[in-house]
Amino acid sequence: MKAIRRLTVRPVLPDPLRPLSDLARNLRWSWHAETRDLFQSVDPECWAASGGDPVRLLGTVRPARLAELAEDRRFLRRLTAAADDLDHYVTGDRWYQTQPGRLPAAVAYFSPEFGINAALPQYSGGLGILAGDHLKAASDLGVPLIGVGLLYRHGYFRQSLSRDGWQQEHYPVLDPNELPLSLLKESDGTPAEVRLALPGGRDLRARVWLARVGRVPLLLLDSDVEENDLGERGVTDRLYGGGSEHRLLQEMLLGIGGVRAVRTYCRLTGHADPEVFHTNEGHAGFLGLERIAELCDTGSEFDPALEAVRAGTVFTTHTPVPAGIDRFDRELLARHFGPDAELPRIDVERVLRLGMETYPGGEPHLFNMAVMGLRLAQRANGVSLLHGGVSREMFSGLWPGFDPDEVPITSVTNGVHAPTWVAPEVFRLGARQVGVERTETALTGDGSESWDAVVDIPAGDVWELRRTLREQLVTEVRTRLRASWRQRGAGSAELGWIDGVLDPDVLTIGFARRVPSYKRLTLMLRDRDRLTDLLLHPERPVQIVVAGKAHPADDGGKRLVQELVRFADDPRVRHRIVFLPDYGMAMAQKLYPGCDIWLNNPLRPLEACGTSGMKAALNGCLNLSVLDGWWDEWFQPDFGWAIPTADGAATDPDRRDDIEAAALYDLLEQRVTPRFYERGQSGLPDRWIEMVRRTLGLLGPKVLAGRMVREYVERLYAPAAAAHRAMDPDSAHALADWKARVRAAWPGVAVDHLETAAPAGTAELGATLVLRVRVRLGELVPDDVEVQAVSGRVDTEDRITDASAVPLKPVGGPDLEGRWAYEGPLTLDRTGPFGYTVRILPAHPLLASSADMGLVAVGSEELVEAAGLLMR
Repeated sequence: MKAIRRLTVRPVLPDPLRPLSDLARNLRWSWHAETRDLFQSVDPECWAASGGDPVRLLGTVRPARLAELAEDRRFLRRLTAAADDLDHYVTGDRWYQTQPGRLPAAVAYFSPEFGINAALPQYSGGLGILAGDHLKAASDLGVPLIGVGLLYRHGYFRQSLSRDGWQQEHYPVLDPNELPLSLLKESDGTPAEVRLALPGGRDLRARVWLARVGRVPLLLLDSDVEENDLGERGVTDRLYGGGSEHRLLQEMLLGIGGVRAVRTYCRLTGHADPEVFHTNEGHAGFLGLERIAELCDTGSEFDPALEAVRAGTVFTTHTPVPAGIDRFDRELLARHFGPDAELPRIDVERVLRLGMETYPGGEPHLFNMAVMGLRLAQRANGVSLLHGGVSREMFSGLWPGFDPDEVPITSVTNGVHAPTWVAPEVFRLGARQVGVERTETALTGDGSESWDAVVDIPAGDVWELRRTLREQLVTEVRTRLRASWRQRGAGSAELGWIDGVLDPDVLTIGFARRVPSYKRLTLMLRDRDRLTDLLLHPERPVQIVVAGKAHPADDGGKRLVQELVRFADDPRVRHRIVFLPDYGMAMAQKLYPGCDIWLNNPLRPLEACGTSGMKAALNGCLNLSVLDGWWDEWFQPDFGWAIPTADGAATDPDRRDDIEAAALYDLLEQRVTPRFYERGQSGLPDRWIEMVRRTLGLLGPKVLAGRMVREYVERLYAPAAAAHRAMDPDSAHALADWKARVRAAWPGVAVDHLETAAPAGTAELGATLVLRVRVRLGELVPDDVEVQAVSGRVDTEDRITDASAVPLKPVGGPDLEGRWAYEGPLTLDRTGPFGYTVRILPAHPLLASSADMGLVAVGSEELVEAAGLLMR
């Protein structure tokens, strides 16, 4: 019989065991081994059955066992120590509290998904895992972050396979009462609530659930409340589900409702109000509109409010292709904003202009969430050095007249939270070498010198560790593969072969990620005979573990999964290659450590960062990857291999795949497998072990989320907080008025005359030219602008490359024709074809960059007769 109603019955813990509830409700247990060990000792069988979830464990353990533990003095001492340790972790000073200068009192971090732990399945892939690692690393470093997201009652889908290998999706219902969450409540005990106004006089209501991620509160908005109509209750049903209006309502609730939730949380708890708002991708971009509306409600006009909001906003883009950005029809936006809907006091046209693609090639009827994110943030970044460059190119239309290198989008390369992803066996090996405390400090990103000790770990210990992890993966794979085949309809009698799947002594390759076409799940199948020879090589075989989910609406991705599964089902190779369905955090934490090689072969440069290879590297797994994302930035032959790419614009896609697949096979046959199987005088693969050491010692400290969060604090959060403080109402009003005046006057700004004592054609390296310029400023004055000489090498079309800019100084004016004189020296500091030009930019002390307004006046070619000047 099926129950007609479901409720959660909570256990009543004996008084001595009450701290268990606090430990279970703070997700620090997900990366703190001692706390997990404590919960496992409560009831090992229940712990295993709960999937390592303390909340579920406490809901299933027998009362008699709890009574027994309440009298167990040894257990109670461990419990007291764990509770005291958590209290010290949450309240004590950490890295952030020891930094000089005035850092932000708080930072609000918005993301559509958060991958904290498998017990809280609110993630689909890399964006969510990155957001979860960002929160955990911020907690470890003491950064006063407030996370903001949505609570999806169905999470992301669970994946299984049909008998013929087709992906099938399942959406289990999540009960927040069974998750490590608590409801945010008003002082009278009623649930705290935020509301959004919908067209037609309706409301969208949402409650706020609170997850404790160490020191960091994570607020998750939930629209499944009885006061909502059925449609509104389903707004937070699924991650990335539904049609365009459904997605718009999710993003309005995340951005606008999220700001309201933050205000409510700070009011109820006394937490400091955020000085900086960080939006992780464009999904939360509406947070800027809500903050503008807040200021307008206090009497500000729109333009000054926009300047004040921009000053304290950071926007991170993760998308290397325009197709990956959410875009909405402008009529849909117009219906959901304005007098009859949300933010009624803001003119709808002002809202729409923030997201319009008003640049060559843009679609003016579409509202682009990333474009709005960039226009509402004074600081923006990509997530690797290469991706920063790709982003500057992709969004350069928003800054016409500037070279892509000058587009104000920087980069902070992603990192991963080592305490979450490092296997316990790896941690114990490090602790034996340098001690537990130094190992913990190194993993949080606050002790890079400890990584140097890796080189001293004996080779035998390294190789024993690698085999142990490989053996654990083999056991895990067989268990999951057997469960998958039973779901596909196979009987036990058909599955005896699974006991021989994989071998703990065979080189093991891992490939696990989402399955969009650009990640090329099936590139390894390009030449099946050659792959089969690799798998079945009599002396140097390889084995491959593959996992990944295709988006439910992506039939092309599902066909790729099916193609891979059908190959792996072949009895000739099924003991050497497997596909594991339902890739998620729990599987990943076994998969990364157990692999010897982590394979990544996207179409370059479409991988923004790709952090799975970082997690593998922290466990001594070597990377074999296309030079994309973070690997392009940090690859060295000492600790991995780069797959050559054929990414020229003229290369046919099929031919490109053929070329790069052949390069992959060549690397495996000629360089990777020989190094793994060759033995030195000690009987060990000495050269392979040395690469493992270098991976841990050299890459380890770079790939940490702690390093990433410190960069965000120092390079983005601290400057944004300073800009926020400087932008008081009077300053914001003055800046808005100044910008309006400059924009109106800019058509009258021009470089009118240039003269120099340059010799004709050539000059000596190190010589100095004196430039004299006359400029027209129209209604502006020299304090409104900066006049620059821009110089550098020139290409065959006289375009300046690797440019550097130096300001020229005003020396007189205006003359009778209204022109101002500027001059300054230009040093010829580079040999070869060299050129220069002169340009005028707006200048104001509150601008974050000279490109901020997207305005520039450049000298014409006729004025700069010496462009392309040759030097010897």
